[in-house]
Amino acid sequence: MSPVIAVLLMGVAPAWAQQNPADLGARLLKEPAVRAAVAAARADEPATIAEQIEICEVEAPPFKEQKRAELYARKFRALGLQNVRIDAEGNVLGERPGTAPRPHLVFSAHLDTVFPEGTDVTVKRDGPRLAAPGIGDDCRGLTVVLAVVRALNAAKVQTPGPITFVGTVGEEGLGDLRGVKYLFNEGLKGRIDRFVSVDGTGLGAANVAVGSLRYRITVKGPGGHSYGAFGMSNPIHALGRIIASVAEFDVPREPKTTFNVGRIGGGTSVNSIPFEAWAEVDMRSADPASLQSLDARFHQAVDRAVAEEDARWGQRVLSVDKALVGNRPAGQSPPDSAIVRTAISVSRALDLPLVLDEGSTDSNIPMSLGIPAITINGGGRGQRAHSLDETFDTTDSWQGTVRAVLLAIALTQP
Repeated sequence: MSPVIAVLLMGVAPAWAQQNPADLGARLLKEPAVRAAVAAARADEPATIAEQIEICEVEAPPFKEQKRAELYARKFRALGLQNVRIDAEGNVLGERPGTAPRPHLVFSAHLDTVFPEGTDVTVKRDGPRLAAPGIGDDCRGLTVVLAVVRALNAAKVQTPGPITFVGTVGEEGLGDLRGVKYLFNEGLKGRIDRFVSVDGTGLGAANVAVGSLRYRITVKGPGGHSYGAFGMSNPIHALGRIIASVAEFDVPREPKTTFNVGRIGGGTSVNSIPFEAWAEVDMRSADPASLQSLDARFHQAVDRAVAEEDARWGQRVLSVDKALVGNRPAGQSPPDSAIVRTAISVSRALDLPLVLDEGSTDSNIPMSLGIPAITINGGGRGQRAHSLDETFDTTDSWQGTVRAVLLAIALTQP
């Protein structure tokens, strides 16, 4: 076994102590077993595409990922992964041992979609083009994770550090990263040295984690008849004042900071003063200080708007609840960090482009904890993610697969 693939059994070396991340990809490709794994991944791409279709046609609505999780667990077992299980949060895990216990790499994709139960997830194929809700985000990522295991097995690659392959739950929407939070807070707490999420399509990578705060604002009041109780403070009117205030927030363009009121509801009829109204608000920034500042202004705006509605009618009858329903911490793996330099070296060794970007993914959690992490795309070309007419073009999609294989090997090096 070559010294690049092997690991010293005398203990765990400091991260990247014996390897130069800048040229690690090129040096690994000199190893016959690594070249064989990359070749196997490319040759196996038609089977990878077929598996992508199979996974996509098993629905995984928010908080109801069980059916797809069970399929994924069966596939992990068929690939020979060890200790395959579905944990208490619903994540699917399977282990591939290394020659030493560290560094421990987690290589993951998310099981869930944004689409409700009952959505038609039948995949339609037109030449290289696949169409179905979730076909790219994240059926592609889930399939690439499986393809990495197959390629390592086919080439009989023995990595220095172990890899735990994971299908996470709760990455989308109000799932609030519950799956990956469980991994780091309970399931694999203290045991993860490096983390990769395969999410979406293309050949980019996110090394900056966009943080977000999400609230469900509920305004309540006595309610009443629109004519007979006219003059009563109106929760929907108060909600309108809140939304108008949020719409006027002045936010910096750099670092990019955003806000959005995504859903509203309430009331019982057109001729009733409602007793309740609600809205869901999303605020984001890659800069924690900017997000904290926006959050403070948001709370002030909500309290002020409710007070103004009561003052308009000379009453004090309204109450407001500001429930935090999503908290994704910001963070980053700096461009000069070892994990980013390794990802760059892998892409360069394969003569593939790599554009570093920012995003809100499972990698938010390890990045916020200072654990080396990166999110990579799974190859191919996707369009209209999160829509019913989402598509995935399989042309040269093997590029994303082989990059994932080489990156997984590289990140198990001491």
